Amino acid sequence: MLKRIPNFITLCNLLFGSIAVIFAIQGNLPLAAGFVVLGIFFDFFDGLAARAFKVESPIGKELDSLADVVTSGLAPGILMMQMLYMASQESVAPNLWETSSLQLNSQAFLPLLGLLITLASAYRLAKFNVDEKQTNSFIGLPTPANALWILSLPLILIYQPSEVASQILLNKWVLIFLTLLSCYLLNANLKLFSLKFKTRSFKANSLRYIFLIVSVVLLIGLWFVAVPFIIFLYILLSLIAKKEVS
Repeated sequence: MLKRIPNFITLCNLLFGSIAVIFAIQGNLPLAAGFVVLGIFFDFFDGLAARAFKVESPIGKELDSLADVVTSGLAPGILMMQMLYMASQESVAPNLWETSSLQLNSQAFLPLLGLLITLASAYRLAKFNVDEKQTNSFIGLPTPANALWILSLPLILIYQPSEVASQILLNKWVLIFLTLLSCYLLNANLKLFSLKFKTRSFKANSLRYIFLIVSVVLLIGLWFVAVPFIIFLYILLSLIAKKEVS
């Protein structure tokens, strides 16, 4: 019975990711983002459960990646599609899927660039499954971290609206750049630390503690705006740590 618990948790990740995709297609971006967060929450705990019950298995590893393709790959890809649609239509309402007639022009195909995030996420997960070096660290930005900063973009527009935010996040060229940046970071040869704590020692986990403390402070002070800064901080601290080691 215990060996089924991690896979059940992983399936919860897949379930919430699938629901997120439905809401993203409907244009309900806040609910889509909320269910992505729920999926990522369960994604974090399935590995912990597998190690705690000592029931890690190849099936569990594959199932985890399949769930992540949906929750942290397809859902953020569709979210970016909706953002690109809003930017190209100069509309605050993501009605991409309600178009009665599809006109074959640049505006019709532009939102599809968002799905590059889905493709890059799937490729990153496939590499992770066959890479034995990514046990205590990651090479490239993990898909859940990438999904979080992508879904923060519409939340900034909705819950922290400002003229500056609208000018930046509803600019199609900015969104195209962020899409390509996301694809690059997912598969870049960047060694990033993981948040796995083997001990409670501050000395052994100083980098992780500093990152978590600063992240909490940023979230309290900046809300959704903090998420892109937290991802930048994560990459920066990883590069600093790598330089100190070398």
